Amino acid sequence: MLKVGITGGIGSGKSTVCQVFETLGISVFYADSAAKYLMEHDKSLIQSVKKLFGDDAYVNGKLNNKMIGAIVFKDKDKLAQLNAITHPAVFRYSDEWMNRCKSPYAIKEAALFFETDSYQMMDLMIGVNAPKPLRIARTMQRDHINEDQVLDRMAKQMDEEEKMKRCDYIITNDDQQAIIPQVLALHKILLQQAQGI
Repeated sequence: MLKVGITGGIGSGKSTVCQVFETLGISVFYADSAAKYLMEHDKSLIQSVKKLFGDDAYVNGKLNNKMIGAIVFKDKDKLAQLNAITHPAVFRYSDEWMNRCKSPYAIKEAALFFETDSYQMMDLMIGVNAPKPLRIARTMQRDHINEDQVLDRMAKQMDEEEKMKRCDYIITNDDQQAIIPQVLALHKILLQQAQGI
């Protein structure tokens, strides 16, 4: 099974690109969604989150995203502690998921591949690239937050240029170049590589 990672900075449009791959019959693992799912269903992870943030971290069994977000985006240590408990759980979960995949290759979508060294678990990395002003506008609209909050989140991620340099392939999602032809061309390459494994 060829394991492909898709990454990019906040607002780059990783999910949009992944949805195109899904229409081609490729299985996609969304790390953020998996983390949220595990934080509400994995008993030992729930205990760890409560230990870190208190019982207010959950409201009626649901993760209190607003409260946790407000803390971790201001406190680097708390963010590091949260990542230290969630990332291993997500890694295990994604490994099990990829081993069950039936598509010719599998994709894992995550923002923090290089920051966590989890890119080493992938055979190839695809970067989704978009200009910073566009990424800011998209994130403000999607998350209903202001520009300062977006810039604060961007500052927690690896520099976009550096991230793209480390990828094997790049898809440009700048609202100028069509995504579908880029994905189709890459899909052909990935199918050939998957057959070679």
